[in-house]
Amino acid sequence: MPTLQPEQAMLIFSVVGLPALKNEHPVTRKVIEAIPLEKGDWRPEPLAKSALELAWHIVAAEHRFMSGIAAGAFDFTPNHRPEHVRNSADIGKLYGEWFEKDFLAVSKMSAEDLVKTIDFRGLFQFPAVMYLAFSNNHSIHHRGQLSTYLRPMGGKVPAIYGESYDSAEARKAAGG
Repeated sequence: MPTLQPEQAMLIFSVVGLPALKNEHPVTRKVIEAIPLEKGDWRPEPLAKSALELAWHIVAAEHRFMSGIAAGAFDFTPNHRPEHVRNSADIGKLYGEWFEKDFLAVSKMSAEDLVKTIDFRGLFQFPAVMYLAFSNNHSIHHRGQLSTYLRPMGGKVPAIYGESYDSAEARKAAGG
């Protein structure tokens, strides 16, 4: 990768990085909170993660990415779901709390912080700003997986990029 200049990092950060994170977060939270409270253990097949495991993976990984970007180094200590986080509503609430804190920390980064190279498990060495898209893409990928769980488990798929069938039906039922 060519050397990223601080001005370029700030452009990526302010035009793509922060706005994308801010726009995708509420959509991801809606998908997580659409998991029926009593169906969190549902999985499409025995080797797949359960709905709550997948939701927790999204939340924990995004927290790891954003806090690591802000800190200038990733912490790969396992981040297990706390015992008090028992269902999709709990995961959604914690996701909102962590995101708010992490987003604030990331938004305060300087251009010099954004061009600092961060190692990711020896696999990648990118400037910090590049991990914003990496994190966002990771969340979107797993959000897509989780959205395919919702109908088979008896849930409703919320609007993601425009109306879903379920959100359109809810709108029609409400007289809209």
